[in-house]
Amino acid sequence: MMVLSGCSSGTAGTNVEQDAKAPLELWTRTTPGGPGEQGTVRLAAAFEKATGYKVKVTAIFDDFETKMQQRAAQKDLPDIVMNDVTQLGTMQSQGLLREIDLSKLASAKDLTERGLASGKAIDGKQYSVPYSAQATALLIRKDWREKLGLQAPQSWADLTAMAKAFTEKDPDGNGKDDTYGLAAPLSTKRGYASWYFSNFLWAAGGDFVADAGGGKFKPAMSTPESTAAMQWFRDLGCKDKVIQPGAVTMDTPPTNETFEAGKTGMYVVGPYLLPRYDKSLGKDKYEVVPMPKGAKNADVLAEGGAIYLMAGSPNNAAQDAFAAFATSAEGQKVGMEGDTAYIVQLPVNKSVDISQVRPDPRWKTFAAIYQASGHYAPSLPNWTPVRQTTAETVNALVADCSLDLKAELQKLDTKLAEILAEQGVAAS
Repeated sequence: MMVLSGCSSGTAGTNVEQDAKAPLELWTRTTPGGPGEQGTVRLAAAFEKATGYKVKVTAIFDDFETKMQQRAAQKDLPDIVMNDVTQLGTMQSQGLLREIDLSKLASAKDLTERGLASGKAIDGKQYSVPYSAQATALLIRKDWREKLGLQAPQSWADLTAMAKAFTEKDPDGNGKDDTYGLAAPLSTKRGYASWYFSNFLWAAGGDFVADAGGGKFKPAMSTPESTAAMQWFRDLGCKDKVIQPGAVTMDTPPTNETFEAGKTGMYVVGPYLLPRYDKSLGKDKYEVVPMPKGAKNADVLAEGGAIYLMAGSPNNAAQDAFAAFATSAEGQKVGMEGDTAYIVQLPVNKSVDISQVRPDPRWKTFAAIYQASGHYAPSLPNWTPVRQTTAETVNALVADCSLDLKAELQKLDTKLAEILAEQGVAAS
């Protein structure tokens, strides 16, 4: 795409006439008026106070990508975008980003290697820096577990046994058959089924697409490891029937509610739901533990927010300064402030001790999981079609228990091969 052909004559954003006093326009993908916007505004204010650079924050949630394309077509991108780390490949392949020179970020040396790596495109160049990280853990209804005399699961077999006990043994004591072991958002909307299944796929040694080296990838959903992971997960719904009814039509909001309403007893999710569940359930009702090890390891989905320096900015120096501040110890602590309006889940700066900012030990559990087992999706030119296509197959296999699992996964790999070829990253 040549949407930025008029912005500069060289590398995107490098030859634009510079103005050190030009204010920054910052877009953040979050709900306008919500806590995410409040936290971003607070960070921007701290940055202005520390550096003197001015920042205007705009929160957009609906149609964020469409509005970004409209601004790109007008050759008038915002200066900074704060968005999901998985958007890197898409924006970089469209020419919307300028490369980040880490030597201009004093905080770069203190950033986690895992987080920094998530900001590199398949060409090995740095196009974003993380400002927040998160990884999933297993939330368990502690009161249910203790009532049934169970221990936190240490293996997938333990997890299955607990899920069956929560489903069959009336853990809430209401005398009704109305509880289920595992909450799972398995809708195809925005690829949720794939997003959730990744926590089990990677732990089993499987993958959606495998790195073949040299910036090339090959389909991997029909490998023995991926097939075994899919069979085990499918059995939870089709054989053991421990996943909540209607899971294949649910994205995260209704799934969140099943755990909150006492309908499900386990949920694999990130730390962002802690404030909500503390208020609705109470801290004493549930606990946070690491996911049990799968066939290969205990890898779980790692995600986070990234700072993108957009091409065509008239104030590259201010862009660099914002990235440096947001990832500094000071900026990270500002981003973690508050009980709800925080934009930093887990710090990406290694000099920040999460226990000093958030003494709640559950946050330290999430931080330890991220460091030991966090697994980011690869930075393909466009990860979205891979996630969406795999979600459709995962959803179908759980929705229709009569489908031939191996045949469906082979069909999926054929589709994934086509997607990789279209993006120019298919291994020969």
